[in-house]
Amino acid sequence: MDISNNRGVVILGICIFLGLASLGFLLSNAAITYKEYERSVTVKGLAEREQLADVVIWPIQFTEASNQLQDIYVSLDQSQQKIKDFLIQNGVNEDEISTSSPFVTDKSAQQYGGGQSPEYRYVADQTVTVYSENVLEVRKIMNKLAELGKQGVALTGNEYQVRTEYLYNSLNDIKPEMIEESTKEARKVAQKFAEDSDSKLGKIKTAYQGQFSISPRDNNNPHIKNIRVVSTVVYYLSD
Repeated sequence: MDISNNRGVVILGICIFLGLASLGFLLSNAAITYKEYERSVTVKGLAEREQLADVVIWPIQFTEASNQLQDIYVSLDQSQQKIKDFLIQNGVNEDEISTSSPFVTDKSAQQYGGGQSPEYRYVADQTVTVYSENVLEVRKIMNKLAELGKQGVALTGNEYQVRTEYLYNSLNDIKPEMIEESTKEARKVAQKFAEDSDSKLGKIKTAYQGQFSISPRDNNNPHIKNIRVVSTVVYYLSD
């Protein structure tokens, strides 16, 4: 009876030992695997393109001056019509042209003390704006503005609010390709890092898409847009 009990205890002990050994082996492998997957590398991939702007907003500001309020409005109407005729004759559609309300300043009302009276009491500014998708054609017309000066139109436009704007509204058309391109560039960098460190590149752990930026290529070519996006990708590494 004692011999049978001893055998049972021995067998039970062996089973417990084997079970603990197996569990230790599994836990050891799990720890090693976890440690391998814990290693990672963070890389960035850049995608960059140059695109022609697809919208131009071109404000043409002109000025008139007179001592008679009625006369200044007549002059504004005449100059406004000359500008519209000039634009239409050069290929701008009438529905692409809009006109702002005139801004009239009474110089005598701004005069203080005994200062010298201004030559003209009333000075008025008005703006004719072209909003067009024919960017290159409009830029050609800009080079002909001297023709309006020869017709007696006094053009201004040094102020910030009347500067020409160029927009790129087709970003959604190129977004997927640029994101794919930036992700591929990130993988190239990660692959090179893995090779240099004698590691193997694993799966993606996390990925972050940066914001798209649109800016002029340079000051002389604001109609050409530089579009950039940077993707940040974290890859697992293993030995």
